[in-house]
Amino acid sequence: MSEDYVPPKVWTWEKPSGGAFASINRPVAGPTHDAALPVGKHPLQLYSLATPNGIKATILLEELLEAGHDAEYDAWLIDINKGDQFGSGFVAVNPNSKIPALMDHSTNPPQRVFESASIMLYLAEKFGGAFIPKDPAARTEMLSWLFWQMGSAPFVGGGFGHFYAYAPVKIEYAINRYAMEAKRQLDVLDRHLAQNDWMAGGEYTLADMAIWSWYGSLVLGRAYNAAEFLNVESYAHVLEWARRIDARPGVIRGRKVNRTWGEPSEQLRERHSAADFDSLPKG
Repeated sequence: MSEDYVPPKVWTWEKPSGGAFASINRPVAGPTHDAALPVGKHPLQLYSLATPNGIKATILLEELLEAGHDAEYDAWLIDINKGDQFGSGFVAVNPNSKIPALMDHSTNPPQRVFESASIMLYLAEKFGGAFIPKDPAARTEMLSWLFWQMGSAPFVGGGFGHFYAYAPVKIEYAINRYAMEAKRQLDVLDRHLAQNDWMAGGEYTLADMAIWSWYGSLVLGRAYNAAEFLNVESYAHVLEWARRIDARPGVIRGRKVNRTWGEPSEQLRERHSAADFDSLPKG
């Protein structure tokens, strides 16, 4: 690091930048190797990892099953630290090489779906508009918050999380910049939830699942070891909302799928039936 760094006229990739993900970051797209994706017995095939974006899909699938929908699925682990997302099979499903990615084999030809919010909307609509409000005004409110999350979370994950937890050096300016934005977003949520039980008003929706996956994890102390640093206890309405969602059976199951860290009772590397959860050790 140098305080007198001057950006070149044309940036070129000369060496890895360091940090937790240096080995998989690169400035080009496309596959790095041939690797076919496995396909299980269910029409819905999910390829993912239990990151905040990944658990959006598994939480929704488990909530659909909890609500009585025939949403059985296979969930296959994509280890992004090993570069699985750059295999040719995965790139064919998501050319952006990011998890989660979904293939629906109930259609002819099979339908690929990528981007977490797109997967959520696709699945909700596939099962009769589940977790989407029927009232047009509430539906619009839900979509606004869903896309708020999609646009805002990169500042929390790629910004705050990266510089606070993963960057090879601690940069005061960068940490302060993104801590300020993370706290501003938490304040947006806290003010809204002071007046509403759920993000779209009176019912639990896709927006709650998507936002909880990022901000719920943050205020519950599961992200970046930053709860004290961000003083999350000061966002009382967000905490209360996050704890309510955290207790839902579908959420409890969904956040375990494709997880490879934490307590053994929380790690279900692959999921092919509801019985797989019974194989986990008791926490």
